[in-house]
Amino acid sequence: KKVVSTHETLAIMKVRFGEKHSPLSYGIAYGEKLKINDVVIWLVPAGHVLGSAQIVLEYKGSRVVVSGDYKRQKDPTCLSFEPVNCDVFITEATFGLPVFKHPEAQEEITKLLRSIDLFSDRCHVVGAYALGKAQRIIALLRQKGYERPIYIHGALKKLCHLYAQNGVDLGQLLPVPISKKNQKNPNLEGQIVLAPPSAIADRWIRRLPDPVVVMASGWMRIKQRARQRNVDLPLVISDHADWNELFQTFHEVGAPEIWVTHGREEAVIHQAKLQGFKARALSLIGYDEDNV
Repeated sequence: KKVVSTHETLAIMKVRFGEKHSPLSYGIAYGEKLKINDVVIWLVPAGHVLGSAQIVLEYKGSRVVVSGDYKRQKDPTCLSFEPVNCDVFITEATFGLPVFKHPEAQEEITKLLRSIDLFSDRCHVVGAYALGKAQRIIALLRQKGYERPIYIHGALKKLCHLYAQNGVDLGQLLPVPISKKNQKNPNLEGQIVLAPPSAIADRWIRRLPDPVVVMASGWMRIKQRARQRNVDLPLVISDHADWNELFQTFHEVGAPEIWVTHGREEAVIHQAKLQGFKARALSLIGYDEDNV
C-alpha cells in the first residue's frame, strides 16, 4: 500500500508494524502541498498524538477537511489542532454526547500527585494507551515538577523512545523491575508505573506492591466503566474533543456542512442542525470504536 503522511506518522508506523510495512510510503511536512489530478492536498495538525494530521482537499475553489481523530486541549507532546476554513468538515464524534465534558488534563494530574502523597507506601499503576496517551501523561507529570524516575511497561518503551527522539522531554524512564514469581517488588513503593490498559487486567500487575489502579481515559467520565475495570482513581484525560469542543470546532472552521463519523453521530447531527449547520452521518467501512 502507498501511504502519504507526516514524517512522524511514518516513524510510528515503522515502530508498530515494522520497517517493511508500506514500502512505497513517503512523508510530507505540515502545509506541504501535493496535487493529484486536479485535487490539491495538504496536511495540518490535528492535536491528537505526535504527527497526527487533518487532510485538506481543495478542488475548483471548494474545500473539504477530514479531521481524523483530534482534540482541542493543549498537549506538550504534539502540535495543537489548527482550524482551517472549509466548505465541508468531516469530524469524528467519539465523545459526541453532552455528558462528555473533559476537565483540564493538568487538574487530573494534580489528583494523581495528591494520591501519591496520601498513599506513599503504594505503587500507582496508570493505565494509558501506548501511543500518545502514555507520553502525554509523562510529559504532564514533568510539567507539574515530578522529577523522579517513571517506570514503564515494556510495551511502551519503543514509542516513548521515538517521542524522545522527536524532542519530547519525558525525563528519566526505567523498565519495571521483574521480581520473582509470587513476590512483590518493594522497590516500586511510592513510584509511578505506566502500562497499557490490558496489562492492568493481567497477572502482571500482581507483582506490584499493593497498587493503586489508575486509568486515564475520556471514558472515565462514566463511573460504571471505572467500576467495571476495578479502577481506584479514574482520570478523565482524553485525546479526543469533548461535546463542547466539537461544536467550538465546527464554528471555527466555518463549514456550512458537517459530516459526522466514528461515534455518537445522532446526537451531534441533531445539535448541529439546531445550530444552523447542514449535518449528516458518514459511515466508514471497517472503522470501529477504538481505545481512546
